[in-house]
Amino acid sequence: MQLEFSGEVWQWRGPAPYYFVTVPEDESQALHDVAHVSYGWGMIPVTARVGRTEWTTSLWPKDGGYVVPLKVAVRRAEDVQDGDTVAVGLDVRTEP
Repeated sequence: MQLEFSGEVWQWRGPAPYYFVTVPEDESQALHDVAHVSYGWGMIPVTARVGRTEWTTSLWPKDGGYVVPLKVAVRRAEDVQDGDTVAVGLDVRTEP
């Protein structure tokens, strides 16, 4: 399954700050339909893309949907800051 969407980068300001993009509602529903590929805690393995940067990660469940974690290396490579809107591509992996 492949998905593409745009979303705003936001920061979770916990003890170790993380940056995320929220997967829109329609795309989250489509992911729920293939949730059988989850490998624990409701996380779904994906290959993600922002700009020219691609990486493997897992979608985190949040508030009935999913969020995409943005690694520091991705944010630096694509010059992404908190509050920026980015285009995200996801390829759901069938093998964790």
